[in-house]
Order: sequence, then C-alpha cells, then structure tokens
Amino acid sequence: MIDRRNLLAAGAASLATAFAPKLAWAAAPGTKRFVFIIQRGAADGLHIVPPLGDPGYAALRGPFLGALQGATKLDDTFSLHPALTRTAAMFAAKQALAVHAVASAYRDRSHFDGQDILETGARQAYAERRGWMNRLVALLPAGESKALAYAPDVPTALRGPAPVTSYAPSRLPSASADLEQRVAGLYAEDAQLSALWQSAISTRAMAGATEGAQAGQNAAETGRVAASLLAPVDGARLMMIETTGWDTHSGQPGRLNAQLGNLDKLIGALADGLGPAWNDTMVLVATEFGRTAAVNGTQGTDHGTASAALLLGGALAGSGRVFADWPGLAQSALYEGRDLRPTVALEGVVAGALARHYGLDSTRVASAIYPDQPALKVHKV
Repeated sequence: MIDRRNLLAAGAASLATAFAPKLAWAAAPGTKRFVFIIQRGAADGLHIVPPLGDPGYAALRGPFLGALQGATKLDDTFSLHPALTRTAAMFAAKQALAVHAVASAYRDRSHFDGQDILETGARQAYAERRGWMNRLVALLPAGESKALAYAPDVPTALRGPAPVTSYAPSRLPSASADLEQRVAGLYAEDAQLSALWQSAISTRAMAGATEGAQAGQNAAETGRVAASLLAPVDGARLMMIETTGWDTHSGQPGRLNAQLGNLDKLIGALADGLGPAWNDTMVLVATEFGRTAAVNGTQGTDHGTASAALLLGGALAGSGRVFADWPGLAQSALYEGRDLRPTVALEGVVAGALARHYGLDSTRVASAIYPDQPALKVHKV
C-alpha cells in the first residue's frame, strides 16, 4: 500500500528530475576539483598526439599527414593535433601533459569490455561492479568528495556505495514560475520533501542550462554548464563527462578534426567558466583503447591497443610535456604486429596524478582506487 508521504516523495523525485540532478548536497568548502572526460569508442592517440618525429609514422599514416599540417610541436617526437588550439595554449602555459603509449589492463578489442575495465579498474571485464571514481570519493575528505556525472545516468566509473548524483539538461518544456511556486507550497510542510525541492531548484539555477531539444548537444555549452556546477562553494568537486563518436573505422581525418574541435571547445569553456578555480582543477581525458597503427582501406583505423591520454588544468603547473616510454613504430615494435605497444599503465598514471593533486600518498591512492592491481607501478607524472 502506498501512503500519502510515499506518493508525494515519488512526485517530488519525478519533478526534480525535470529541473536538476537526481540528488543535491549541502554546502561545504573545498578547493580541489577533478574532472574525468571519457572518450567512448577508442580514440586514436596516434592522431591526437601524433609522433611525427618517429621515422615509422609517415610509412604507416601517410594518408593522414595532410590533416596534421599545422600541428603544434610538443617536442622532437610528438605534436598535438591542429584542432586542439586551446589545449595547445595550455601546453604552452605548462598546464597540460600528454601520456603516450598508455593503456589500461585490457588487452583485447571489445568496446564494452574495454570500457568496463577502464571504469572499474579491474583486471578482467565485469569482475567488479564498483568504479574507481567511486572509490576515490570514499578516499577524500567531505569537502572535496561531492561527485556528479554529467550524464543522464551514473556511469560505471562513479557507481558504488559512495554517494553520487547525475545531471543532464532537461529536454522537457520549462515549468512556469507559477507551477514551481505551487509545488514549493505543496511541500512546505514536509521538511524532507521541501529540502529536496529547494535543492533541486537551486542546482538547476546554478547550472543555468538551456532547456529544449538542443540542450547538452553543444560542446562549449557542456563545458560552460559543467563549470557552473563545479565553481560554486557548494558545487561538485568531482565530475565525469561522457563523450562519444571516437570509433573512426572510416573517414578518420575529417571525423577526428570535428571530434577534437568539440573536445577543445568543451575544455576551453570549462577552463573559462571555472575562472580562478581552474588553478585547483585537474582534468583527465582518456579512452578504452587505441587504434591500429596502419590506415585501413576506408581512410580509417580499426580497434587497437595503446593510445594517448591528456592531463589538463592549472593544478598541473610546470608540466607542458609528453610522458612516454616510447616503443617506436617499426614493424618489429608493434603489439601483435598491428598496434602501438602499451608501455605505460593508465592506472598508474591516474593514481600518481591524483596523489599529487590531492597531496596524498601515491601507494595509498593506488591501493584504494585499484585494489585489484596490487603490483601496480605508480607514475609520478
């Protein structure tokens, strides 16, 4: 039997979903911010951070060289795709780091399995249901552990016992001010429902997101709204943003130019929106695996192994370089004769970067967020 209180609670939750995240939180101080941008679909690190100085690159990627004219040179080996203009400026300001020939513990080429291992931090697909970001939430003090997924549902990386919420701009028509006032009055006598409603309205106002069918589809708008949810004193401190469309089996040069342009706009808008808080922010951009070293017959690349990851933010002051144990692109150096060989564990990079960011012991961070990998080598990037 459903009583009046349970019915009203269900109504409040439904209405709040149309206006704001599924959960809101009380105000608490905290300065450190961390954002994980996942590239679903296996992004090609050899195209994003092309090793133009490697003599084997032109032989494998000749058809793509035209799309890389104007790439920003990072060092004698590596450059940055020309569409990543704001990202290039961050490298110049020493607020960015690229990690190359990097991979998770996964060594096959299934998107679903690879993303599961990337997000859970386990060594086998579907062996763990909790995500490494949820374990990170539990590791941090209350003022820096408010976590939010910029997605309709909580992704695997954030799932687990620690409290997490999700936010996505509503596609429903905006409610009138009169309706909002009526609902507020309806819940006024119930402390629990009134607090839920007021928190939902407050977070919606904080986001300032555009409603309607196009909401959330513009990369710069996503970055702006994400910043508006991270910047306030009582805002989120950890966030995951999902990006898709990185599975470039055909027409890769044009498709990745658009993809990377959008990623760059998202990152730029995030930095602009955070303002001074950018100096205490670290952003991780990573994918489930890379792509083949050679171009296929449809001007694309197929599923591979190692890729490149990016670390960005004012909290990385002093970086501006590429971290790599570069295996080279000679045929004899390729993994299984076809892929960039993985030489750096992504989990070790993440653990080391987070330890530095939060001022924690790196061994403690690694064992907490990657308990299934006790022998993990932590990289102090």
